[in-house]
Amino acid sequence: MASDPKDDAAAPAQEPESKPEPAVTVQGPEGQGTSLTVQEQIPETLFVLPLRRAVPFPNLMMPILVDSPRAREILAKAEANQGYVLLLTQKDPSIEEPGPADFYDTGVIARVLKTLKLPDGNASAMSQGLRRGRIERYVREKPLLLAKVKPVVELPPRGKRAEALFRALQKNLRRVVEVSGTYGNEFATALLNIEQGDQLCDFTGSYFLKNIEDRQRLLDLVDVEQRLEAALEMVMRELEFAELGNRIQEEIRTKAEKAQKDYFLKEQLKIIRRELGEETDARQAEIRRLEEALERAGMPEAAHKRAEEEMARLKTTPSESAEYSVVRNYLDWLTALPWSKSTQDNEDLTQAQRVLDEDHFGLVEVKERILEFLAVRKLKPAQAGSILCFAGPPGVGKTSLGRSIARAMGRRFWRFSLGGMRDEAEIKGHRRTYIGALPGRILQGLKTCASNNPVVMLDEIDKLGADFRGDPSSALLEVLDPEQNSAFLDHYLDVPFDLSRVMFLATANVLPQIPEPLRDRMEVIEIPGYLLEEKVEIARRHLVPKALDRHGLARRQLSFTTPALRRIVELHTREAGVRNLEKMIHKVCRKAALAVTTRKKPPGTLKPADVDVHLGAPRFLEEGKRRVRGPGIVQGLAWTPLGGDVLYIEAVRAKGKGGMTLTGSLGEVMSESCRIALSYLKSAAAAYGLSVATIEESDFHVHFPAGAIKKDGPSAGIAIACALVSLLRNLRCPADLAMTGELTLAGEVLPIGGVREKVLAAQRLRLKRVVLPAENRRDVEELKPELVRGLRFTYVEEFSEVYAAVFGAVPARAAKTVAAASRPRRVIGE
Repeated sequence: MASDPKDDAAAPAQEPESKPEPAVTVQGPEGQGTSLTVQEQIPETLFVLPLRRAVPFPNLMMPILVDSPRAREILAKAEANQGYVLLLTQKDPSIEEPGPADFYDTGVIARVLKTLKLPDGNASAMSQGLRRGRIERYVREKPLLLAKVKPVVELPPRGKRAEALFRALQKNLRRVVEVSGTYGNEFATALLNIEQGDQLCDFTGSYFLKNIEDRQRLLDLVDVEQRLEAALEMVMRELEFAELGNRIQEEIRTKAEKAQKDYFLKEQLKIIRRELGEETDARQAEIRRLEEALERAGMPEAAHKRAEEEMARLKTTPSESAEYSVVRNYLDWLTALPWSKSTQDNEDLTQAQRVLDEDHFGLVEVKERILEFLAVRKLKPAQAGSILCFAGPPGVGKTSLGRSIARAMGRRFWRFSLGGMRDEAEIKGHRRTYIGALPGRILQGLKTCASNNPVVMLDEIDKLGADFRGDPSSALLEVLDPEQNSAFLDHYLDVPFDLSRVMFLATANVLPQIPEPLRDRMEVIEIPGYLLEEKVEIARRHLVPKALDRHGLARRQLSFTTPALRRIVELHTREAGVRNLEKMIHKVCRKAALAVTTRKKPPGTLKPADVDVHLGAPRFLEEGKRRVRGPGIVQGLAWTPLGGDVLYIEAVRAKGKGGMTLTGSLGEVMSESCRIALSYLKSAAAAYGLSVATIEESDFHVHFPAGAIKKDGPSAGIAIACALVSLLRNLRCPADLAMTGELTLAGEVLPIGGVREKVLAAQRLRLKRVVLPAENRRDVEELKPELVRGLRFTYVEEFSEVYAAVFGAVPARAAKTVAAASRPRRVIGE
């Protein structure tokens, strides 16, 4: 402990008052008490000796470092007054010249016994703490602090609780001596010889507490029992810190010993291997492995040169450096890619035809295109790979067709899903400067296939996204261009890789969602939906055997008749593909599996009457049982991402002012088609027996059912106009007829898209007649005969022809009126 009081201006000291003082016992760390009887009186006013970083306690000897003129002056004054001073602790040790407000109120009345001179010019005084003292008031502040001090009368401990606190404190102090290792045996001896609670608390505060606030708190407490309790709390906290420090030291020591042990063992292992002539260390083995892999990789010249440069860099990089792992991973990827590894193509076209027919029913155009590709590769093996894109609704077998192509060609297959991808680095890789950088997914797939000529399926290419990380569709331009992909540059490798031998296949549901530059690099093969007979045949050949095997069923336990499959297709699924059909077959198989495992009678042969028992009520109406159609209801044909569908249009009118309400989640283009149809009918009302006054005095409400489904496009124009004519003239539209075509204000019918899907929808619902724009005749002529079998097409150029096809012939007078109304008028001034 030390004090560092600052100098004050010299001033004469007043003679302090005195009073009788009883005998005082001093306890040292060696545990021996010294009884000193003070014959002279302790003055009531004492000079204050500041302590910066120490707290004094009574009954203990305390050395004081006298290192300033002010401290020497205070001690000189004290020696002239029998050596008595008041030791007080500063609240803030950084204050150079403390005032009365900078000290705690409670200190220790001490007597300076002896002063020794030190070699550095300073002095050290040995003081003896006598008893606690509390300042009543400061008598003088300059040049030295002089205060009137009142000795503190302590409340002695009483009862068993005080004894228990004393023993607990003594026990924990002995534990601190054992755990810390910084206290000698003299402290343990002193603890055994202390018998008074106040002496034990003072001993604790002086030697075992590190915090000045905790020490001052013990000094301030008058009640010895409270002092014992506070001291016990503080000692237990110190004990906890000491034990935690020991555990930390033990863990660090254990780790250091293990590391040192491992180091010595490794060094010994190196020496043993060196003596045996084996490999010296793992670093050399790793470098040798990479060199051997580099020789086997068969890289082109540019890649081999880069690999040798990185190998030389690896040899000079310390293994502890972070750069070492970066270079090693780069060389691992560089040597693992199939630069010169390829599989042998199967050039037997008959075998390829057989494989394609085994895996898929129908799809004649697609199979023919695959055979053409194989024929070209057979005649000219160096021909660059083609990029095929299969476009069609879900469930028609686009992805599985890619696997069949790979099997037919004898190539390996790798599927890469592009749905939702927004990061360009997924295609072209990350720069090596990034932590955890990797090549793009294209090169990762080639490494997985271990071949440079696999079949790579880019699934859901129409669902690519773009954000601040880049545009993956733009990154695919280089991949899918046969003129560029022979030198594909991945950001991670940074050396060209030849992708020209890879056969890329892509799948899409909605072609317009593919960016035009990307679509231009692919050969699009549209896959239409399946006819009813095709679905039944697919289910019989592929879906049912696969489902029975998946559910562990035998044919004697469950089998499907052809009429049962037909009923499932017609009444329980309405889709372009067969995905929902497969789900329904699995549902029946699960019920059969439950019956078998619970020892009930399995379904056996499933007949049409049993279908609804297993699948519930039909979701769709049978042919001939559709809802009754009244005036204002028309069947249109629509294209959807799931294939073609029949679009119902309903119209009603009420007395009003010629307004129109549109519902059914319509887009802007379809809303415009409704307004165009109404405007056209107003302009040509007389031609169709309509009253303009009736139209202007009515409010129309046009609704498209299935309101939760978004609808847009101009192809419903003639159907909307027919719905309004049917409503105004109270005519029924034929139930076996559907129509599609864009209507203009002049009454012309413009061509539309999606003819194949719309015709397929009409075929699926067993309609008889279809009204199409005349310019779509060539689209119908390109369809396969089975798609148009049983359908009669009416091709129209003007709405009057639509009216005649739906409601009957237009009167001659009306036809002339229509022609006059649609003829452009000459503007004055032309």
